[in-house]
Amino acid sequence: MTHLVIVGGSDAGISAALRARELDPTTDVTVVVADSYPNFSICGIPYFFTGEVSPWQSLAHRTAADLEATGMRLRLDTFATGIDVAGRRLAVRTRDGAVEHIAYDELMVGTGALPSHAGIAGLDTLGPDDGVHVLHSMGDTFAIDAQLAERAPRSAIIVGAGYVGLEMAEALTVRGLRVTQFQRGPQVLSTLDPELGVLVHDELVGHGVDVVTDTTISAIAKTPSGVTVSGTQAGEPVEATADLVLVVVGVHPNTSLLESAGATLGAGRAVLVDEHMRTGLPHVWAAGDGVVTHHRLLGLTYLPLGTTSHKQGRIAGENAIGGHRAFAGSVGTQVVKVFDLVAARTGLRERDATPAGYQPVTTAAAADDHKRYYPGAHAISFRVTGDTRDDRLLGAQLVGRRGTEVAKRVDTYATAIYAGLTVDQVSELDLSYTPPLGSPWDAVQIATQAWSAAQTAAAMI
Repeated sequence: MTHLVIVGGSDAGISAALRARELDPTTDVTVVVADSYPNFSICGIPYFFTGEVSPWQSLAHRTAADLEATGMRLRLDTFATGIDVAGRRLAVRTRDGAVEHIAYDELMVGTGALPSHAGIAGLDTLGPDDGVHVLHSMGDTFAIDAQLAERAPRSAIIVGAGYVGLEMAEALTVRGLRVTQFQRGPQVLSTLDPELGVLVHDELVGHGVDVVTDTTISAIAKTPSGVTVSGTQAGEPVEATADLVLVVVGVHPNTSLLESAGATLGAGRAVLVDEHMRTGLPHVWAAGDGVVTHHRLLGLTYLPLGTTSHKQGRIAGENAIGGHRAFAGSVGTQVVKVFDLVAARTGLRERDATPAGYQPVTTAAAADDHKRYYPGAHAISFRVTGDTRDDRLLGAQLVGRRGTEVAKRVDTYATAIYAGLTVDQVSELDLSYTPPLGSPWDAVQIATQAWSAAQTAAAMI
C-alpha cells in the first residue's frame, strides 16, 4: 500500500488526494494543511463580502468531514517545515509547536503562492489591527470581515486593479464604502488590451469607484485620520487616506519548502516540473500556483490559475501512485465580473505573441449577443489575435454586459486555440442558434470573420 503525503489543502492538493483515492482506494493519503480550512474557494471570497454567498462556510467545496469520508486523513493547522528527500520524511510543526516527522512513499507539494508586497514600505509591519489587509486566505477574509463589522469603515483604498482588486472594489462598494483604487499601469485589468480595459475602467467609475492609474504606491502608514498610502503619479507625489486599505498586487510562488530540498526553480522563480508534475527530486511531485505552467503557445511560463491547479493536482495524484498522465497545457483562459460587466481573455495578446516568435495581428470587432429583433440584445466588444503566417488563432479578448455569455464564448475560443484551429476555422464550428440566445453566425464567428476580412484587405493594398 502506498502512503501518499500531500502538502497543501487547496486546489492542487485536494485534487491530488481525491484522484489518488479514486484510482486506488487502498492508497493511504495524508493531507497536511497549514490552517483549518481545507478545500475552500478563495476565488469566492469577494462574493462573501457582497452578501451573495452566506454563510462563510458555504465557500467550502467540501467540508472536512466530506474529505475524510473519501478515506484521506487531514492534518489541519500543521505546517510543513522540511523534506528529507533521502529518508522520505516530511518534517512538520503542529498547532502546539511540536515537531514531527511523517514518513512517505510519495510526496506531492501544493503550497501555492503568497501575496506580493511589491516593495511597499510598511506592509510588513502593519496588519489587520491597523486596518491594512491582504486577501489570500480564509484568515484574511475573517480579518476584513471583522473590521467591516466592528469598526464600520466608511472608506477604502485598494492597491491593485487585477482580478481580485476589481472584484473587491465591487464588493466594498456594495457594502457602502467609498472606494479609491490605485493601479500602477495606465489601465485597470492589464491582462486586457487598453482598448477593452477602458470599458472596465468606465464601469468602475460609473458605480462610484475613484480609479487612479499610472500610480505607484510605495508606502503605507498608520496616521491619526486612518491609513495613508503614498507614492508617485507621473513623477509627482500622491497621497490618500482611508479607514481600510487592501493590497492586492499579485502573488509569487511559495517555493521555500521545495527549494530548500533541492528543487530547481524555473519561470517566475516557480518550481520547475515536467508535464507529469515531477520535480526532479525522487518521489517528490508538485502542482499548483507554486510551479511553472506548461503553456500550449508559450512553452514554460508562470501563470497561476485555479483551473490549472486543479488539473495539475489531479495529474500529480494519478502519477504519484503509478500513472503516466501528462498535463496537456494551459492557454491562459480567464474571466472576471465587474459590477454588470464581464471581461474575458484566452491565449495571447499581440504584445505576448511577438516576443514568443509569432507574427501577430489583432483586429477589433463588435457583435450582438443575440438577434437584435429579440428584446435585450447587447453588443460584445472583441479583440481577436491571429498569426499572419498561417492564420492560426492565437488569442481573443472580449467584454460585454452580464448575461451576454461572455464566459462561455471565451471558452469557444479557448477550445479552438487548444485544438490549433485557424481563425477561419472558427467560422466552420457548428455552434448553437436561437434568436433569444444567438445568431446564425455567433458573435465569436463574426469577430473572427472581421479578422479574416482585415487580412484580405491588407493583402490587396
